[in-house]
Amino acid sequence: MTWSRVLLLAVPLAMLAAALGAGPVVVLALSALALIPLAALIGEATEELASRTGPLVGGLLNATLGNAAELIIALAGIRAGLLDLVKASITGSILGNLLLVLGLSLLVGGWRHGIQRFSRQRAAVMATMTILSLIAMGIPSLFSHTIAVHHPEAVETMSLGVAGLMLALYGLSVLYALRAHEPFAVHTPTHTRWSLYQALGVLVAATIGVVGMSELLVHALEPALHALGLTEFFVGIILIPLVGNVAEHLVAVQMAAENQMDLSLEIAVGSSLQIALLVAPILVFASLALGQPMDLVFHPLELVAMMMAGAIAAFIALDGETNWLEGTQLLAVWGMLGIAFFFV
Repeated sequence: MTWSRVLLLAVPLAMLAAALGAGPVVVLALSALALIPLAALIGEATEELASRTGPLVGGLLNATLGNAAELIIALAGIRAGLLDLVKASITGSILGNLLLVLGLSLLVGGWRHGIQRFSRQRAAVMATMTILSLIAMGIPSLFSHTIAVHHPEAVETMSLGVAGLMLALYGLSVLYALRAHEPFAVHTPTHTRWSLYQALGVLVAATIGVVGMSELLVHALEPALHALGLTEFFVGIILIPLVGNVAEHLVAVQMAAENQMDLSLEIAVGSSLQIALLVAPILVFASLALGQPMDLVFHPLELVAMMMAGAIAAFIALDGETNWLEGTQLLAVWGMLGIAFFFV
């Protein structure tokens, strides 16, 4: 991706802006911009490694590192005590993948190719997993109000138990898909451009870069929000997911434009499943180690938005075919939610 190489200039510019004491808005903008090409490099390096390890290990690599950039950003937020922002970013990632990315993919693909078809059986499995993952995320929120009345300390324990089961469910789903020779939300290319050591070097360097830029972004976030008049809620749901996943989003749209709808759906819907069943539980356990315990209790508006997004995405996918109008419908829902969350 040529554009990602150009955007790498934002990395030294962000560091320079922070060192010279530039305003928080400038630092926030440059660090967010720098995270985009770094996330793209992590994705490219992961694909290069996956292409050399075979489908089983390659699938696990993609599943594990597919959302590495977003995970690192969230960990930086947890260290800073911005737990509401981290939860909002989880919600925003799921909404972004199910509505924005899938919507753009259906719009672009449908506009170029008309009605597009894909594996109805695979779509049914992914739709079921999507609804199930959202139910799992909603259980702590729904039961916390009752439990907290008599045993407030039990809310955190409940979140840990649910998070453990979510991780187990995700692991089993990946194992099932790989054994069935249907990669679960993974894309393993057959052509390599880098050597093994080059891919490892790029992966390590890009990961270090993401860690550094995430720290700059989180440090500048609160004063920048005050200056811009934005809330953590809106930034977490809209800005953070776009920054961490833009490269993967573009790949999903590109696959749809090439009439590879099965792969486009795997990327868009599969990424939301990774966030719900892999990233969110990991963050719950990691927050304990960081001394900032985070539960899985979400704002009621977040739960309603995720359930609506999961339901409409499942309905669209179940018939095994899509068109550009369905894409505009998903984009319209994402836009409506974005406007609503701006005023929350």
